[in-house]
Amino acid sequence: MTLRLYNTATRKKEIFKPLQEGKVGIYVCGVTVYDLCHIGHARSAIVFDVLTRYLRAKGFDVTYVRNFTDVDDKIIERANQLGKETSVIAQEYIDAFYDDMHRLGVLDADVEPKATEHIDGMIDMITALIDRGHAYVEGDDVFFSVESFEDYGRLSGRKLEDMQAGSRIAVDQKKRHPMDFVLWKGAKQGEPQWPSPWGVGRPGWHIECSVMSNHYLGPTFDIHGGGKDLLFPHHENERAQSIGANDGNFANYWVHNGFVTVESEKMSKSLGNFLTIRDALKTYHPEVLRLFLLSKHYRSPLDLSKGAQDHSEA
Repeated sequence: MTLRLYNTATRKKEIFKPLQEGKVGIYVCGVTVYDLCHIGHARSAIVFDVLTRYLRAKGFDVTYVRNFTDVDDKIIERANQLGKETSVIAQEYIDAFYDDMHRLGVLDADVEPKATEHIDGMIDMITALIDRGHAYVEGDDVFFSVESFEDYGRLSGRKLEDMQAGSRIAVDQKKRHPMDFVLWKGAKQGEPQWPSPWGVGRPGWHIECSVMSNHYLGPTFDIHGGGKDLLFPHHENERAQSIGANDGNFANYWVHNGFVTVESEKMSKSLGNFLTIRDALKTYHPEVLRLFLLSKHYRSPLDLSKGAQDHSEA
């Protein structure tokens, strides 16, 4: 049977043809380890677990890479709240992630790198972007210039002239264009930091996945996956900086899973409907939760309601 995948980049289903016959490279954006995983994380993990298992069952030699973001504003904030080192906070939630995933029957990825293990690679890619005219230095910060990349917005189907930045937060006045995004942040007191050609600091969020996917799978690989919420700006920015630094096509197929809502509302701690995997497993058997999260097409939204869960359990 021929495998067809809906490719977000082309907005259509395509016959899957790997770059190398018999081999498949998959990169999926993992979690930012500052809190327990919720059922949205579980859906994404299960979707790509099934895809990987299917490809292997069809005889493909699959290299599956899924990262951990272990340096981030949210991790720093949680560490400050609890009076712990960011590395300690990150490892605690990495351990919790594995516990949750194993209970749901999700296999470990082949490679599960941490962002902090690839700082040197990030500095190298940022340097390449500056040299190629895709990035610029402002003080201790480095920004990607979206206007330098003609194809910006293609993945998410947006036009640069129609985008608006700063509708909810003030735009950094150091940016040449409101949609420019940070590649390297100058150091702030008390934050994790590394030396760089632009001063002591830490990487921005988007650069890490470009570097890790390139390191383990090369500048062009088969499948890039993640939740629909990552399509913009994260995946759009990943694609721009990766092609800007390395040429190539970055990912040939983009696969995004749909959202999980709770009683028809988006999960939010402020609404009190934020459901962690651990809380869900207090009520439902892991196999029931796994079946429920696979009960609709992976790209469709999925609503967690008492009736829907009970139906999966029946």
